Amino acid sequence: MQISWWQSRGRIAMTDRQELFDPQFLDRLRSLFFKLRKRRQLQRKGIQQTQAAGFSREFKDHRHYVPGDDFRAIDWRLFARLDREFIRIYEEVQEFHVHILVDRSASMQEPHSEKRVMALRLALALAYMALVSQHRVSLLSLGDDLRRELRPLKGQGHVYQMIEQLAKLPFGGATDLVGGLGRFRPSRDRRGLVFIISDLFGRSPETSAEAVAQATRWPAETHVIHIIHPREAHPDLQGEIRLVDVETSETRRIWFTKRELARYEAAFAQYQEDLARSCLQRKIDYFPWQTDRAFEDTFVELLSRGNALAGSG
Repeated sequence: MQISWWQSRGRIAMTDRQELFDPQFLDRLRSLFFKLRKRRQLQRKGIQQTQAAGFSREFKDHRHYVPGDDFRAIDWRLFARLDREFIRIYEEVQEFHVHILVDRSASMQEPHSEKRVMALRLALALAYMALVSQHRVSLLSLGDDLRRELRPLKGQGHVYQMIEQLAKLPFGGATDLVGGLGRFRPSRDRRGLVFIISDLFGRSPETSAEAVAQATRWPAETHVIHIIHPREAHPDLQGEIRLVDVETSETRRIWFTKRELARYEAAFAQYQEDLARSCLQRKIDYFPWQTDRAFEDTFVELLSRGNALAGSG
């Protein structure tokens, strides 16, 4: 049996907005945001009442005015209703610049388009969490170059602008992760968070590790989210196979036996292990994301890994 995996080299995949973001998706994100925020509030042990650079203030509660309090903090509207002085209490919320980098190369679309859909949904979920928490968000894409897809956004009102941009992001062409990440410069004006969403396919496993190593030059907390289709880790192939590189159109014929399948699966597992070790050595969070897993459960797991976005809002 002969099997071909192929893609026309000039083909560019676009995304139907409805395919990505059904009407219930934002509702689920909103529910998830408030659930996570409630959990974080229960974990906090006190209210910080001083303000420093890179912080904004979020109203939390009232308390009775006592002599010595700053009269500017009195809630005069509440005083007009109750004829009693109350102080507005605020909590410091540290502001971040969240950079989301999405791999738009052909391998994210062919032969498994689920990777593209998952990457875009994940990018939206991260952007949503950041925007509703009043963080600044930048969207960039990685392919044969690095592109800034949107100017930095801040505020929940920009969620739909982010949706529109993600939906029209074109997928296709080659990958140059090393070059793209080498040109990336996160902002230095506030604490940075970087999320790289990619299948990490390059010319070789060494190239992927070299690309990830670029993050050590950034003054930012970096998270590498490795998008994996189950058939990439465990292909269901047997017999004579014609493999075509969807990014370069290079071909190779191989005979796939059970022994070769076992060797491939072991090599892929070793590749993941090496990437995880390389990230750990560089204090980069590595998170493998299988496309067949439930989105909400996997996203909560990602935010439970201790990244700063999970601790904000």
